[in-house]
Amino acid sequence: MPARDPGGTDVAPGRYDGRVLRAVGGVYEVLLDDVVVEAALRGRLKRERRTGDGVVAGDRVTVLIHDDGSATIEAVGERHSLLARRAPGRNVRRAKVIAANIDQVVVVFAAAQPEPRLRMLDRFLVLAEANDLPAVVVVNKLDLADEAEVRELFRVYEEAGYPVLTVSVVDGTGLDDLQERLCGDTVSVLTGPSGTGKSSLLNALEPGLNLAIGEVSAAVRKGRHTTVTARLVPLSCGGYVADTPGLRELGLWDVGPETLRACFPEFLDLAEHCRFSTCTHSHEPDCAVRDAAETGAIPRDRYESYRAMLEAETLEPG
Repeated sequence: MPARDPGGTDVAPGRYDGRVLRAVGGVYEVLLDDVVVEAALRGRLKRERRTGDGVVAGDRVTVLIHDDGSATIEAVGERHSLLARRAPGRNVRRAKVIAANIDQVVVVFAAAQPEPRLRMLDRFLVLAEANDLPAVVVVNKLDLADEAEVRELFRVYEEAGYPVLTVSVVDGTGLDDLQERLCGDTVSVLTGPSGTGKSSLLNALEPGLNLAIGEVSAAVRKGRHTTVTARLVPLSCGGYVADTPGLRELGLWDVGPETLRACFPEFLDLAEHCRFSTCTHSHEPDCAVRDAAETGAIPRDRYESYRAMLEAETLEPG
């Protein structure tokens, strides 16, 4: 495959350091400074065992441009962070890496169409916490709902310490605040359920990008997938955003009880007052977290969401 940028300019033979923008069917789009080339993966790298996937969007790589114009990825740099979930499939027990070398997770939900499922949001936040990544909650399509009701619904996440931004692509509400969080020397992952408007947000923030946008099924009120693999998008204001496929289910990977109870920030101070240091906050006597949920000191729904995840099959490590 020829190594050339989108304008058709050939890239001189040699070794280059770059960043993977997208991986599709064994072909990797790699950004080398301001030039994008398509590269194949060197044979020995295909045989290496890495978490989830060999090479993903966000990986730092060394690319060799050969004399015949073809390009191969010769080495993959060590990852300083990654976002991984359990690979889809009832009987599958392996990790699926969404993106690598990222700085924050931006979870996009819709105020309406589709209606927000907060237990799903809890899973996304646990996914970020389990991967030691800060998370931002973005509530899109504010134009389709009552703003006061939306803010009240998502208030529990602000109280837990998560920034919550309410935005609308239709009238531009909140887009400046979102852009400020994405721009600069930051690599963000934009994730969330299907149909919440992730690609629309990126199109609004980066004119000319023209990512495909899907409709929400009127029959099931779920979004149709328009992004099929993670794509790292360089922003003109600096930084990168990984646009990811919309998810209808989210399996947690290698999140056991000890990790899970640390993924709910509102539990942490209370847990110090539990009788047992290993308290799972589910059945033990003198559990400060369970008592707080029963008295309303912490949101009961968040506690029940935690309990559901604690008991879920998806908590089994691969």
